[in-house]
Amino acid sequence: MVSRERVVSGEQVGIDELLERVRAGYERIGPHEAAAAATDGALLVDIRYAALRERDGLIPGALVVERNELEWRLDPQGSHRAAEAVSHDLPVVVICNEGYASSLAVASLRQLGLHRTTDLIGGFQAWRAAGLPVSPGADSG
Repeated sequence: MVSRERVVSGEQVGIDELLERVRAGYERIGPHEAAAAATDGALLVDIRYAALRERDGLIPGALVVERNELEWRLDPQGSHRAAEAVSHDLPVVVICNEGYASSLAVASLRQLGLHRTTDLIGGFQAWRAAGLPVSPGADSG
């Protein structure tokens, strides 16, 4: 039986190689660069699941979008878009917990035409380790 991946892409790759290929197509940024980008108008998008947000806290001002809703919420032409998703030119920084899932999310958003999308190297954990602002999650206080 032929896998769906082989039928779609013509080859099979492991996740490490896929991440490498995806990341070669854009420049990732660090925590301080992400904070500066937000100050300059970029939209920070936190795709971590609820339990991690509750445990570790939130980045003030970040838009929280569950990963399974991301494309629908950020597509500027979509009927379910977030109010912040105003343009394909919007700079977006996707943030997951450690910087892996966010890279795959960037690839998907770029396929939608959100060409200024990047992700945070090291994810939320790197943001917090850099001493950048974090507000308590629901069960942190």
